[in-house]
Amino acid sequence: MAPEEDRALIKDLEGHATRAAELGFDAIFLPDHHFNGYMPIASDSYMFAAYLAAKLPQMYFGFSITSVPLHHPVRFVERINILDQLTDGKLLVGVGSGTTPEEMIGFGVNYQDAGAIADRNLAIAEQLWAKGVEDPAVEIDNGPYKGRVLQRIAPAAYTPRHARLMPVAMKETSARRAAENGWPAFIPAFTPPVIGGTEPLKHVTKHFTAYRTMLEAAGHAPEIVADALSWSTHTYQVVHLAETDEQARTELLEILTSYQEAIEREAAFNARAETDGANKKTDRTPNALTEDWIGTWCLYGSPETVIEHLKPYAALGIGNILCGTTTGPLTAERLRYADQTLELLSTRVMPALRDAA
Repeated sequence: MAPEEDRALIKDLEGHATRAAELGFDAIFLPDHHFNGYMPIASDSYMFAAYLAAKLPQMYFGFSITSVPLHHPVRFVERINILDQLTDGKLLVGVGSGTTPEEMIGFGVNYQDAGAIADRNLAIAEQLWAKGVEDPAVEIDNGPYKGRVLQRIAPAAYTPRHARLMPVAMKETSARRAAENGWPAFIPAFTPPVIGGTEPLKHVTKHFTAYRTMLEAAGHAPEIVADALSWSTHTYQVVHLAETDEQARTELLEILTSYQEAIEREAAFNARAETDGANKKTDRTPNALTEDWIGTWCLYGSPETVIEHLKPYAALGIGNILCGTTTGPLTAERLRYADQTLELLSTRVMPALRDAA
């Protein structure tokens, strides 16, 4: 959490990402968070992705997720286009409205306005991606973001239109945006107002079925549908494997205890950010040590247990599983657990699921 630890954290994350690439993982997903200290690269994960892309050209890079209200639409589009070019189109840009008042106020955004600013920023981004040099100027007037773009965004995108965005298929409007554009989506394992529980597959099935129905009805070419489904993503915030279920559970609780301590530290700063009604957070993150949170957000156990857990998701048609392997303060022991998980996923879980497919 201290400034003198930032460099070591950055280098450890670089090493962990490199190890994942060596072990046959398909993509590296990065978050977008600011001020909180627990992952220094998250303050500019696009820059970190560009650095990794030069070292790991075979990898796809994703963002889970970009808090759209925290980015000027011009910079949002420019940076995505540069990464789209540098990765030869191997880019998956998760988009959302953000989660914490502390981050919002640092960028001059009121927390209650975040959803509306995100929607408008995405609409402006589409205008910027479509704009030619001689087209009328794109006028920007969206909360803290102002501007007038006269020429075009440079560089142009590598991907036709622009890199794939990945909305969260929670609301019908978000699921439809992904489906109608032929984009993959993040598939939630809960349904608000409850954000935890012990039946995640029920919620994943509901959200994924709705998204898939819209995608298949949108009239895309079969290869576009297949690509979108192959990257449809179910996320586990904490993934931990060990040789036995008992060992995995014991080590998971160690990880979650440290994680919860970090969450409580952040809660104190968010409380300081909630100075008025415009920045009041209406929901609270459940305690990570509860069975409801573990049931929704954690994947753990022996390789055999994890394989059995994931089989119904594979049968449903989920194409991608996003594994949070470094959640929580990244101590030397936490990094050892993370590398242990990578090894077991790569050598025993992934081959079994690929054979089944």
